[in-house]
Amino acid sequence: MNIEELREYCLSKKAATECFPFDEVTLVFKVCGKMFALTNLDGDLSVNLKCDPEKAIELREQYPAVKPGYHMNKRMWNTVEIDGSMGDYLIKSWIDDSYNLIVKSLTKKQQEELK
Repeated sequence: MNIEELREYCLSKKAATECFPFDEVTLVFKVCGKMFALTNLDGDLSVNLKCDPEKAIELREQYPAVKPGYHMNKRMWNTVEIDGSMGDYLIKSWIDDSYNLIVKSLTKKQQEELK
C-alpha cells in the first residue's frame, strides 16, 4: 500500500473528509468532524488508527510494525508502519475498525445521517 492507496481507501468511507489541521505534512481523515486516521506525508509511510484498547495491545504483540499511537492516546490508538510486512487487506480492516469506532461514538442523529 502506498500513500495514494491509503488516501483513496480512507476517502471511500461514507462522509469521510481529509484536512491538514496540525501542519502541512500531517494528513487527517475524519468522519463527521472526528478523526479516524492520520498519516505523515514526510518520511516512511505509517498511519495512526483508533482501536479497541484490548485489541490494540494484541495487535502490538502480534505485529512488529504496530506500535502505540505516536502523539496519540496510546491506550486507544496504534501507529501502523506500512512497510510491506502486512497485507493491504489487514491494514484496510484496521482502517474499517477505526472508522466504525468513530461512527459508534457519534450522536444518534449523525449516525442516522450516515445511513
